Amino acid sequence: MAAKKDSSFENLPLVGKLFILGLIIAVVGAIYYFAFHMSLAEDIEAQEIRATRLQNELREAEQRQQEYLQLTQELASREGIDRQNKRVLPEDAEIPAFLQDLNRVAELSGLQMRLVEPRPEEAEQLYIRIPVQLQFSGKFHQLAKFFYNVSQLERAINLENITLRDPETNEADEVVLTVDALATTFRRPAEEGPASAPPQTAGAAVAPGGAR
Repeated sequence: MAAKKDSSFENLPLVGKLFILGLIIAVVGAIYYFAFHMSLAEDIEAQEIRATRLQNELREAEQRQQEYLQLTQELASREGIDRQNKRVLPEDAEIPAFLQDLNRVAELSGLQMRLVEPRPEEAEQLYIRIPVQLQFSGKFHQLAKFFYNVSQLERAINLENITLRDPETNEADEVVLTVDALATTFRRPAEEGPASAPPQTAGAAVAPGGAR
């Protein structure tokens, strides 16, 4: 029987043999495609989809990180500006620190501070004035240095109602003047809330070594 089948295949024309061979190759190829290639192609497609999703998530994460860093920088900048504003215009009167600054600047300028007398606060629409009456003496260049150093303080301070009087000549033949001035600083108004007791005004203070 086998010999008969072989002889039958051998007796087929070339076209028939090629057709049978092509059919066998097609069947084997189909088996390979469905058994291996399709599964591999599906895996590759799934991995490509996953890679695309991960890339999108990475870009979104990088964008969120950039936005976070930008917001952090803006917040730090705003906090720095707010701290600076609070130093220039604090929420509290901070009278002791204010008087200490005035005495320190006067000492560095070589002046003799004779009187430092806080006055009652004066409420304005957007801020509260904190005036302090000053009396000090010194030479012309010392006075100029004092005025300049006061202008360099972080806290906003105005020197008003300046009066120069009683010029005297010291042992070195230098003119010494007595100065009366009103040093005014400012603070923010308290936020509206439960009624609070009005701020107490400190009594007259004299710099160490000065005269009343």
